[in-house]
Amino acid sequence: MNSESSSLQVQNIGEQRLLKILQRFCPAEIVGDDAAVVATEPGQYLVVTTDVLIDNVHFSEITTSAADAGWRAAAANLSDLAAMGATPVGITVGLGLPGSTLVSWVEELYQGITKCLQQYNTPIVGGDVVRSPITTIAITAFGQAHPQRIIRRNNALVGDVIVVTGVHGASGAGLDLLLDPEKRENLSEGDVQELIRAHQRPQPRLDVLPILWELYRRPAETSLPHFSISGMDTSDGLADAVVQICRASGVGAVLESEQISLPQAFNNWLTKEQALKYALYGGEDFELVLCLPKEPAYALVQQLGQGAAVVGTITEGSTVILRHQCENPDQVLTLSRGFQHFSE
Repeated sequence: MNSESSSLQVQNIGEQRLLKILQRFCPAEIVGDDAAVVATEPGQYLVVTTDVLIDNVHFSEITTSAADAGWRAAAANLSDLAAMGATPVGITVGLGLPGSTLVSWVEELYQGITKCLQQYNTPIVGGDVVRSPITTIAITAFGQAHPQRIIRRNNALVGDVIVVTGVHGASGAGLDLLLDPEKRENLSEGDVQELIRAHQRPQPRLDVLPILWELYRRPAETSLPHFSISGMDTSDGLADAVVQICRASGVGAVLESEQISLPQAFNNWLTKEQALKYALYGGEDFELVLCLPKEPAYALVQQLGQGAAVVGTITEGSTVILRHQCENPDQVLTLSRGFQHFSE
């Protein structure tokens, strides 16, 4: 960022000058035409996902810097690709901006986007900028996947076990700490920063895919009847993900509350009930929920470590139950308590 742009507003420089600034973040050989042309490898499917983030809905000045908003926008889309079994190829960025937006804010936004993308060698290949009364970030991500390795929601089978790739609840707790600093009272500064970072800089779990594919290439797994993995990410919460998979697959599930991985920071801060609420409904942890046969499931958990766990089983019927080992009664999980746009 240069000293000139630190005080300039978008309305001062206009669309074309702003586009020239943003094109610096993209490969010169790809941008410049009416559409991006991205070659994929032979025998690969193109996987496309779009996510829209709105100021004061998905991010705000209180909780998210421009760079963090950019990182989160990129991470959300890469997480969707990971949930489909796809490797990212590139993204486009659509921006709706008020004219009073500082150019420096836009540059910081793109710095956050590219810093997240660089971990996965993924370029920005185009986009659009329009005037808008509300700041809006719309990202479309392109990925590629082998036709026989597409992970869908509707492949869960009775007897499959349910794997989570990491801890849940950290992002939602981090957001609450940003919104209400008084809740930090019983936490160490290290725990506070760990939870806030989980919210501001989530990590899409693209690292899970090569481990998963390697497990399915091993001789011990060749007896599997077919590639039967179901999954999605937990952007709207763990409960939401499991219920969505079960609905799509026409099955039920039992989740074991004691097996759900929670952040260590919760241990001396929250009751078990409070911790489970964050884990089930907090959202934006961007971990993966995968339903697959026991043998590769336990092998995957062992290799991932760091909070990965088998948390339940796919069952007959259509009910998703959270089972407690203590005296608390079992709970039926639905979509009603998770985040839903336009709900009251």
